[in-house]
Amino acid sequence: MLMLYNSDSFAVVQFDLPTEATPAQASPAQDAPLTRGGYEIVDKFARKEIFLEGAMAESFKEGVEALIQTSPSEDELDDYIARFTQLAQHPVVLH
Repeated sequence: MLMLYNSDSFAVVQFDLPTEATPAQASPAQDAPLTRGGYEIVDKFARKEIFLEGAMAESFKEGVEALIQTSPSEDELDDYIARFTQLAQHPVVLH
């Protein structure tokens, strides 16, 4: 778990979870273990969260990387993140 971004509006956390390789995937040539994971985005004002994985997570990552090249302001980052939080359905619950 790695906190990538934290503003007054949003928090973005990256999760990398190791997966177990099946015998067909296992080979001595593999240097890095297989991983799966994604990004959890918390909308602090709406009090909702979404977990992005797979193609959606890859799209999010590519968009952030492109945006970082332009030295964005916090507002520009928040505007980009807000496009993904429109899909958020899960309320944030504190335990």
